[in-house]
Amino acid sequence: MPLVKLFARNNLSKSIPLARLQDKLCGIWGTKPSTTKLMLFRCEDWTGESFQEDVYVDIRAYGKAERTRDFVLDGMKNIQKAFAEEDLIANIRLETYDGEKYFHVPPGSSPDDASTT
Repeated sequence: MPLVKLFARNNLSKSIPLARLQDKLCGIWGTKPSTTKLMLFRCEDWTGESFQEDVYVDIRAYGKAERTRDFVLDGMKNIQKAFAEEDLIANIRLETYDGEKYFHVPPGSSPDDASTT
């Protein structure tokens, strides 16, 4: 689960402990912190829904064969539990991608050093 974007309203007074959540997500998915990046975005508002979430969680992950629909849905339920343990209501969206169409050029590298994993 490499990229996890967390969206929260500016006026949310609850703490969002990124390091603890990252540790929990790594445990759920069997990933490492170096490949599981959490990013927090504060926003003014979003359109109303019936979920009343504290955090909208948008996950983009590599679509591996072992990440079946049931496996992913179970993991998403465990993510909701992890957020609940931090007193946060999470609305979670997860999208998988084809690894052959993924590219990454970290800072200080050239396009020739680009990674596809």
